[in-house]
Amino acid sequence: MRELHFKDNFWNVDITSTAGYDSIIQHLNDGKRTCKEIEDFMKARASIEEKYAKELLGLSKKVCGHSEMNTLKRSLDVFKLQTENVSLSHLHLAQTMREEAKKLEDFREKQKDTRKKVEQQMDALHKQKVAQYKKTAEAKKTYEQKCRDKEEAEQNMNRNATTSSSKQQEKLYAKTQQAKQAAEETDRIYSHNVSTLGKIREEWLNEHVKACEFFEKQELERINSLRNVVWVHLNHLSQQCVTSDELYEEVRKSLEQCNIQEDMEHFINLRRTGDKPPAPIAYENFYNNQRTAPIRVASTAIRRAGLPPPPTGGDDPLYSSVEPGYSLIRY
Repeated sequence: MRELHFKDNFWNVDITSTAGYDSIIQHLNDGKRTCKEIEDFMKARASIEEKYAKELLGLSKKVCGHSEMNTLKRSLDVFKLQTENVSLSHLHLAQTMREEAKKLEDFREKQKDTRKKVEQQMDALHKQKVAQYKKTAEAKKTYEQKCRDKEEAEQNMNRNATTSSSKQQEKLYAKTQQAKQAAEETDRIYSHNVSTLGKIREEWLNEHVKACEFFEKQELERINSLRNVVWVHLNHLSQQCVTSDELYEEVRKSLEQCNIQEDMEHFINLRRTGDKPPAPIAYENFYNNQRTAPIRVASTAIRRAGLPPPPTGGDDPLYSSVEPGYSLIRY
């Protein structure tokens, strides 16, 4: 199948029309807008990655399993460490995305600058072509009018050749010659304008072909660049998934080394309080406790010595025995 090219498909039968050229320029402007949209998309994605990375980094600094011990504690420490590493990898990804967006911006600006020169040249040719065409059309109009004036003068002279005097014939002849000269002059001017327009047209045709080839080359580069940019962007995202999975694999390996029984024994050895349970609590009857309760000695007997025994001498008048039945109560 024959390939299609810009230079073969954007012409117009109207020499003053720029419809084909304008269609190409509109398409190129749309392509430039697409580049800007993808550039903005990548910058926004980089901002999202950066925000996520910073929040993930902050999360990795929070307390997680501080009270754990032994192998599980080591696994949780690895978990936090690799979470921090994942956040750092996302920060790196955000920076990479910004660099790719900058490359796309540079490419877009470079195309814009080089295309501007061609557009300016073509715009000048279009204005020159239209101006010359209008000038040629005006010269043609004047030329045709002078030709009609000449024919009218000749016809008038021929009609009055036999009826007019010699003096009148001379005037008619002079008028006819004047009209003929005017027609010849306008013919020369018209012919010159047509020749000039032809040269301008040839120059415009050549430049239009060159411009179409240049624009087509730019469009091929743009499509190829955008394709590669998106492809590389996705490669970075895929690599981020691989990197994250490798970091998470380190956590999984650490979890595989987590020994449940060892952690249980470690806790027991570190925090044990004894291996004997409390003895059973016996039932104690309240009344049995009362009968078997020992006689308590007054606290004063402990603190002070007892009184001395009374003297045993019967002759002592200070002491006397109390007879049985004696009472101190008087009635």
